[in-house]
Amino acid sequence: MVWLLRLLLVFLFIFVIFRLIKFLLKPTRKLEAARKHKRFLLLDNEEVIKNFQLTYNGVLFTGEKYLGATKNTIDVVSISLWPDQTSSLHGMTKEDFYFIEEKIHERYPVAQINWKSPIHEFLQQK
Repeated sequence: MVWLLRLLLVFLFIFVIFRLIKFLLKPTRKLEAARKHKRFLLLDNEEVIKNFQLTYNGVLFTGEKYLGATKNTIDVVSISLWPDQTSSLHGMTKEDFYFIEEKIHERYPVAQINWKSPIHEFLQQK
């Protein structure tokens, strides 16, 4: 009986350590931490069909990628980008949005970025 209890405790200890490591390496936790500290972080899966998320200045954005043909390859040619909460955009400038576009173009150089409302209208203003 004592051996069974010890074995159960060892398995419980291994399970807790495994769950802790899994929690610490979870990408959404990193994204939330970057949002709280108002840092830039881009979480993207290599699969084109999956959306990506990024955070900058405490605002969380979601981007949808679209495949298309370029001159020599099939690549991501268009990206639609929108904030998860439009109320969190308060205080952002055009330079902030240009910085986000620059970071996205580093990963997808041929992609055209399409901002959804209200950012699209804000960037069109002179």
